[in-house]
Amino acid sequence: MPVRAAHPLLALVCAMSLSACSSSEPTPPAPPPEPPAYDGPWEALSERGEWEDPGAFEACPALNSQVACGAPEAIALPGCDMGSLAGLEREGAIYRAEIRYEFQGQAGVQASPGSGGFQFDAARQPVSVMGRAPQGFALDSERFVLATEYTRTTQERDRLTFAGCRAQGPRHLTGCFLWCRNGTLRYRGSFRAERMTWREDEPESSGLQLLSESFVDRGLPVDVYVTHGHAYVVSINASERQGGLTVFDVRNPHAPVQTASFQLPNDGYWNGVWARDDALYVASGDAGLLVFDLEDPARPAFVRNHPGGSGPVDVHTVFVEGTRLYAMSPGPNQETLIFDVSQPLAPQLLTRYAHAGGNGYPHDAFAYDGRLYINHTTDGFLVVSLGGETPELLGRYAYPYAYSHANAVGTFNGRTVAFEGGETLGAHVRVLDVTQPAAITKIGEYRLRGLTSVHNMVLVGTRLYVAYYHEGVRVLDVSNPAQPREVAHFNTFRVADPRRSDGMYEGAIGMRVPGDGRIYVVDTSRGLLIFNEP
Repeated sequence: MPVRAAHPLLALVCAMSLSACSSSEPTPPAPPPEPPAYDGPWEALSERGEWEDPGAFEACPALNSQVACGAPEAIALPGCDMGSLAGLEREGAIYRAEIRYEFQGQAGVQASPGSGGFQFDAARQPVSVMGRAPQGFALDSERFVLATEYTRTTQERDRLTFAGCRAQGPRHLTGCFLWCRNGTLRYRGSFRAERMTWREDEPESSGLQLLSESFVDRGLPVDVYVTHGHAYVVSINASERQGGLTVFDVRNPHAPVQTASFQLPNDGYWNGVWARDDALYVASGDAGLLVFDLEDPARPAFVRNHPGGSGPVDVHTVFVEGTRLYAMSPGPNQETLIFDVSQPLAPQLLTRYAHAGGNGYPHDAFAYDGRLYINHTTDGFLVVSLGGETPELLGRYAYPYAYSHANAVGTFNGRTVAFEGGETLGAHVRVLDVTQPAAITKIGEYRLRGLTSVHNMVLVGTRLYVAYYHEGVRVLDVSNPAQPREVAHFNTFRVADPRRSDGMYEGAIGMRVPGDGRIYVVDTSRGLLIFNEP
């Protein structure tokens, strides 16, 4: 809990006579100064966090471990409308679920959020539960139970079970969730689930034209950078498919041509990509910062990695601004590495920044006007000064259930405004006035369905381009940043696409808007999509 400030009466007495306080207990440290009041032109908004407890979705019975962790057909839920579940759409359907876990806390029974899903084939049979093969199910007029099991450690085996209770139409249901370990009920809760189709009454597209679609066979594609007339798509390891780099010649956006596809030995978790002049930089989870020469843009040549030979470093994302490269490293030290790239093919490490006392790690960052804006996952959103030799923390914006993931920053009405987004259940776009880093204020937001998550974003002038996983591509007019207004969209998520799963990280994931009149988007299943810029 936060440190309590000294009682105001005691503070007044001590101020009048210091000797009266020093003769007894030591004087407690002074509380930190109150942040300055918000002085901007927009209304300050309250912060609700990514998740608000909705209360139990169903009154789930207190099943004992023998029933809860046993055969699916033995699980009974009195008071449910099982007949309503027969009308659920199951043919080739993917459902996403919000799970409300219940546990015994200091203040009694408490709740926390979780995310899950399940998937059916064309014959209405389950093919995955929580991203794994089903290990038992009962689907009939009296049961809607789906379960999966997995080995957690050599000593622990977990079983996860969704037990449907009632349907609210053909695409929505509620029910009970059970989590067993080694045959003993560990957690219980309730859930709501929704079939992942496009938002109700929304067309595939509005204001965006799909020019081309290029499948990426290597790993799971996650990010893209466009330069020298080529698109460089990086992928992470997935389902026995090693990640790496795939290169497309996109000078004809209607008919891209793949020119290269490769990875390095034992190194396939490539999650971020950027370029400067003839240098391409790739974030590797196994080898740190990878540097490639783009003398031949169609076939990048590997130059080196950093650090070389000093032990494995996980670099998750990269960002270049001017002659500085920022590499966000989750491990081993949870720090942001800052390089001089005046010589693009020979980065030189200048300094590092680690958030003192944090529990998260730097996921993404954006440099703007002498400051570095870092998404530090569970620690929230950080503002760091780049003016001196050593970066210093200027301010932090934290919120409940934070997993701060990506941001973009610009100037509006003379104020510095950051667009920030998380990556978790219900994550969405926050609009923050960061002019005073010690008093960051929320002034707007853009939120879609609570079962989905936002991912990456690009700010170009007064347009914010958002890769929103299941919600596809969203283009926002942010000329008034306090009131983001959607002006175009394209639903990239299609259940029938190959390699779709029931996970949260599905759909539009990476994006670039290089200023050539086009939008380049990576979809986890469809690959590289090129759109006209509205």
